Amino acid sequence: MSSREAQRLADDEGLDLVKISPNAVPPVCKIMDYSKFKYEQSKKEKENRRNQTVVEIKEIRLSMTIDVGDIAVRTKQCLKFLEAGNKVKVSIRMKGRENARAYQGVKVMEDFFEGLGGKAVQDKKPATEGRNIIMFLSPAKS
Repeated sequence: MSSREAQRLADDEGLDLVKISPNAVPPVCKIMDYSKFKYEQSKKEKENRRNQTVVEIKEIRLSMTIDVGDIAVRTKQCLKFLEAGNKVKVSIRMKGRENARAYQGVKVMEDFFEGLGGKAVQDKKPATEGRNIIMFLSPAKS
């Protein structure tokens, strides 16, 4: 139908003629209440923003000479972060002679991960980056 005829139909009903696909041959149009359509779109966007969850990255610092009790405390804290749905960055900063024995820090990280009891997934395995050893964890899918 011609655009004049479509516009006349829309005017008769008190609605708007909205071009859906203006580049098509012939152009595709729809008769609707455009202000109501925009209002419903904004409500949907607001609802989507409200339901959106922001994933934070929490950090836990360990040391190469950490004791069993301290690892238990850090493990408990890490589990709390993971249950809240956050990702966790576990890091060790090596000082002085510790740089020569980076493999011990990696071992501490692996022990820490095993202590989580399968409630986490390694996004990034423990890796030495300069003076730091870093590992990223995310919550395991249940």
